Amino acid sequence: MKRFLLTALMCFTCLPLTAAAAPGRLILQDDFARNESQEKTDEPGGGWTTNSKSRAKGHKQVDLRDGAMHIFIHAEADHAVSVVHAAEFTDGTVGLRFMLEDARDSLGLDFADLQCKEVHAGHLLAVRVTPKQVVFQDLKTGGMRLDIHTARTAKQKLSAEQEQAVKGKQKSVAQASAIGQWHDLQVKIAGDELSVVLDGKAVGTFKSPGIGHPTKKLLRLAVPRNAVVDDVKIWRAGGS
Repeated sequence: MKRFLLTALMCFTCLPLTAAAAPGRLILQDDFARNESQEKTDEPGGGWTTNSKSRAKGHKQVDLRDGAMHIFIHAEADHAVSVVHAAEFTDGTVGLRFMLEDARDSLGLDFADLQCKEVHAGHLLAVRVTPKQVVFQDLKTGGMRLDIHTARTAKQKLSAEQEQAVKGKQKSVAQASAIGQWHDLQVKIAGDELSVVLDGKAVGTFKSPGIGHPTKKLLRLAVPRNAVVDDVKIWRAGGS
């Protein structure tokens, strides 16, 4: 009996977040198990939209295949692929599976609020995963703060205040993600703290004021080259 209980406990603690107790109210779930009606343009369905029309001359950059969402940048694109879904919360957790197929690939989870006019394109915070590391970013009070982004775009020298503002607004943690294999990713936002779990292992946490922005309204999957995504879930914590 003791051996049975120990085994059961060990199995439970090994369960990914998506299979254990839910960290809030589930507000989005998508396994991409559907077919497209054509193969010429993006048709992700399920409430997802893309930037292919505006940034890739309408060329297809998202394909539903083998029960997953394959994201790939077109040669004529002038911006990373952005696959977007509405998901409004203050605190919450995003869980998904992903696969990178090349050492140069990466996947970003960008959280945005288009009504926040003090930042470029609503960018608030992000987690970016590469085969070698995980990057935490406070975009709201860092690089996407409107005046800072405008100055950088114009290739102007940042002021002393702007230089100080971007310091400490990003954290990189060495963490390998094997190429060509599926990985489980969980990103949690609680107040001004961002935490990441990859394949059941805590990668790290990052505290910064921009993370505490009260309304995260959009999840953007940002892909500069290629990535495969499946089993996306978003939970809204508590009553947020």
